[in-house]
Amino acid sequence: MNHWTLVGHVADCPPGQSIECVAGDRIIALFNLDGTFHALDGICPHQGGPLAKGTLTNCIVTCPWHGWQFDVTTGQHQINTALKHDSLAVKVEGDEIFVALG
Repeated sequence: MNHWTLVGHVADCPPGQSIECVAGDRIIALFNLDGTFHALDGICPHQGGPLAKGTLTNCIVTCPWHGWQFDVTTGQHQINTALKHDSLAVKVEGDEIFVALG
């Protein structure tokens, strides 16, 4: 069963931007793609880089440490199709943004 956790407000993450949030004991990278929010585990699986501080181009985030790239809508790595990063369900209620922790 999912537990919805408040991670921020709509104004905290403008379109085309990302922010780092804490949900429970996890670091979350929250992305705003033209008003639709997506969340990935905020720690790059390569060497622990901060994904929320990476470059967001369309729906692809590039880790600032070593350039690993993920589709923020699915978590899919852009070169290795066997690698999929953890993504979390997101919902917006009013101006509050929640992620689902399972």
